[in-house]
Amino acid sequence: MGGIATHSIDSLVGDLARLGVQAGDTVMVHASLRAIGPVEAGALGLIEALDRAVGATGTLLMTLGADDPWSWVNERPEHERAAALADATPFDSATTPAEPDVGTLAEVFRTAPGTRVNDHPEGRFGARGARAATLVDDPPWNDYYGPGSPLERFVDADGKVLRLGADLDTVTLLHWAEYLADVPDKRRVTRHRRIRTADGGSEVRTISCLDDSGGIAEQPADEDYFATITRLAISEGTPQGWVHVDRVGDATCELLDGARLVAFGADWMNRHLV
Repeated sequence: MGGIATHSIDSLVGDLARLGVQAGDTVMVHASLRAIGPVEAGALGLIEALDRAVGATGTLLMTLGADDPWSWVNERPEHERAAALADATPFDSATTPAEPDVGTLAEVFRTAPGTRVNDHPEGRFGARGARAATLVDDPPWNDYYGPGSPLERFVDADGKVLRLGADLDTVTLLHWAEYLADVPDKRRVTRHRRIRTADGGSEVRTISCLDDSGGIAEQPADEDYFATITRLAISEGTPQGWVHVDRVGDATCELLDGARLVAFGADWMNRHLV
């Protein structure tokens, strides 16, 4: 009896090409390794396939986040947080693992040779390829998904969002749409993080941004509104030609034009988040 077939790197490169990924593309990746199925050389094999698909002039971008066992502190009153973080392990841009909820591939991507990672404990991205430094270096400290962020730069670079079997609510680019949407009284949050300083010490710093956890407004339905927007975008964008759907490995996958997705998302928010 045969086992489960393993997808070769060559076959995945072919699948990505059929989906519409081209040499020179700037691509933001959201992937479920489980959905794609077994891959030659595992997660590193998928990264190699993605590298080959965009070629030497292309770029890959991933949301990494940062593992934070002390995140509970930010549920406490602000005046208590600095003291509560006194014994917290500082965020270190070089060594702190990716946020586990982002997925297994994020940590493999972070540590793969050639990946460039920025030093933000909340808006942390990794990138590989020709535009890596342009996309991720020197993100704004506050509003790290807003103006001047890697997300705005990604759209300016004609970026495409590549969803490889990932959940519908994982499209980070829609946080940029939240900044562009004309929604009154957007909810904001202030977080405290202990971070490593250049001299080897540490300090607690505050970060202010739109609420990228609970949403900028009350959810209009039981479903996360990022999932609703992504589902509608795939449905409406496919016949219009700015969303492409095909299989990569075992997963049904989508390639979405980043600028069109942001415009679609901001319009939806304008109409539904009131």
